[in-house]
Amino acid sequence: MAKVITTEELKKKIDEGGDFHLHLIDVLSPNSYEGRHVPKAKNIPNGPDFLEKFEKEIGAPKDAEIIVYCSSATCMASVQAASTLEKAGYTNVAHYKDGIAGWQNAGYKFSSLEGSASGG
Repeated sequence: MAKVITTEELKKKIDEGGDFHLHLIDVLSPNSYEGRHVPKAKNIPNGPDFLEKFEKEIGAPKDAEIIVYCSSATCMASVQAASTLEKAGYTNVAHYKDGIAGWQNAGYKFSSLEGSASGG
C-alpha cells in the first residue's frame, strides 16, 4: 500500500520544488485536468493503459518519488494508480488522498490549461 501524503506535505514539496524531481500525477480525465489541477502535476488518466502511458510520458526511474491524486478522499482512481505503479516495481509511490478537494479546502491555487498558451 502506498504511503499517504497530506495537503501540507505536498504543498511544501511543490514550494521547495526547484528542480522538481517529484512526479506529481493527476489520474483524472483530461477534461478535469484542463479545468484545474495541482500545480506541476502531469495528467495520466487512470485506466487499463495507465502504466503504459506513465512509462511512455513520464519515464521515471523505479525509485523516483511519485505522488498520485484524484478528486477527493472518496475517489479510488489514485489508489488504483498507486497500486499499479507499485506492482510494476516503483518503490517510492505516495497517494495524495485528499486530492483536488483537499487542495481547494486548504485555499491553495490551482493551475489550468484553459486559456493558457503553454503546452507544458
